[in-house]
Amino acid sequence: VQLVESGGGPVQTGGSLRLSCTASGLSFEDSAMGWFRQAPGKEREAVACISGSGLGLYHAPSVKGRFAISRDNAKNILYLQMSSLEPEDTAIYYCAARSEAGYGRCEVAWYPFWGQGTQVTVSS
Repeated sequence: VQLVESGGGPVQTGGSLRLSCTASGLSFEDSAMGWFRQAPGKEREAVACISGSGLGLYHAPSVKGRFAISRDNAKNILYLQMSSLEPEDTAIYYCAARSEAGYGRCEVAWYPFWGQGTQVTVSS
């Protein structure tokens, strides 16, 4: 399984970014996917998760209303649209996958496959 994130970078407070995660080596439409992030000195935390069909969604309270997870099963791509970014959103963002259609638990331990991460830096 290979997960490759892209789309990170520097952005000013209030700005927007769209992260992408291209997946290979798994049955994408049968896999739950998630976005997680890790800030310096902090533990990795869940941002958003989505079921294989795309119908089951979870967004962490800290990003609800600002971020939106989605997927394109025809292209094997997972997205995270981020808007109204704040300095507190600065972190490395990781894509994760599990070969199970339902998103189950949006928790780090539930996902066995991970990408290498993409840095998002929000300046004030």
